Amino acid sequence: MNIAITTGGGDAPGLNAVIRSAVLSALELGWTISGLRDGMRSLLVPEDYPEGQLVSLDRASVRGITFRGGTILGTTNQAEPHRFPRKQADGTTVYEDRTADVVEGLRALKLDALLSVGGDGSMAIAANIARLGFPVVGVPKTIDNDLDGTVVTFGFDTAVEFATQCIDRLHSTAESHGRVMVVEVMGRYAGWIALESGLAGTADIILLPEIPYRLDSILAKLKERKSDRGFSLVVIAEGAHPVGQDRAIISGRLGGAAARLVQEIEEATGLDTRCVVLGHLLRGGSPNARDRLYSLRFGAAAIRALAAGHKADMVALDPPHVRYVPLEDATRRMKTVPLDCDTILTARSLGTCLGD
Repeated sequence: MNIAITTGGGDAPGLNAVIRSAVLSALELGWTISGLRDGMRSLLVPEDYPEGQLVSLDRASVRGITFRGGTILGTTNQAEPHRFPRKQADGTTVYEDRTADVVEGLRALKLDALLSVGGDGSMAIAANIARLGFPVVGVPKTIDNDLDGTVVTFGFDTAVEFATQCIDRLHSTAESHGRVMVVEVMGRYAGWIALESGLAGTADIILLPEIPYRLDSILAKLKERKSDRGFSLVVIAEGAHPVGQDRAIISGRLGGAAARLVQEIEEATGLDTRCVVLGHLLRGGSPNARDRLYSLRFGAAAIRALAAGHKADMVALDPPHVRYVPLEDATRRMKTVPLDCDTILTARSLGTCLGD
């Protein structure tokens, strides 16, 4: 077989490990494997790639990349084939479905199948491509862990570990100055990173998109902490918002949840309150051991899936196995934090304020 691998959406620790695993597994079968540059963008605007849309991949090209962050193939979240922007003569922008162009491009490159690594957006694109008859196997990647159909996505564990380390470091400065420290982590619609890092880092307040918060509940907890310990740690997902209000937006993009909360706390209490936004720091750096293992297992399993004839499936972790689920099922809904899950119940049992 002659196949290609593409990495789409935001970068995450473990992408290079998937690439290495897929390449070595494909070569063991005697296949040819290449990488698509910058996700689907190289197929949608091939004129921007005079050096070619494909990167040849062999043993030498993937040597020593398991521990590297980012992706050697490049990525983008600005090239969705089903909604690709086109400027009109009058200056307005229209959006077109160019999925058929992507499939035509893949066939023009004489590829037999595609291995698509990404989150919910990339899996939805993969499902659309498969619907048009081109074989695709997906690999679930997102630090948000919000992709349904798999117990966990690679990149999540590393993000949680780094966020926890940052929360640990902020304990000492919060206690030394008697401050309220508000730590903002990624999580637009799903609060998995905030919940797990906040609980592991013993935050006093954890705010999730799934639970709109009430300021009076937060202020009551801060008052209790002030009289007891003198300082507080708050972890807030970027998509968390007050009851009856929208998510915070800065310059047209999601952001500012921590800054808004800091202002609300200071205006209501006068407490010395500071915010730290971890943002894209959570995406960077070397994957930890667990994410390396997930990535290597997923990459090899994706090649096995293609070898077995799977044409529209996603590899998924179902411990202790990696199984295959239809792309259509994997993208049907977003995996948000269940309000009755054990981690939520544990936080409540420990007296952690969830803002409700």
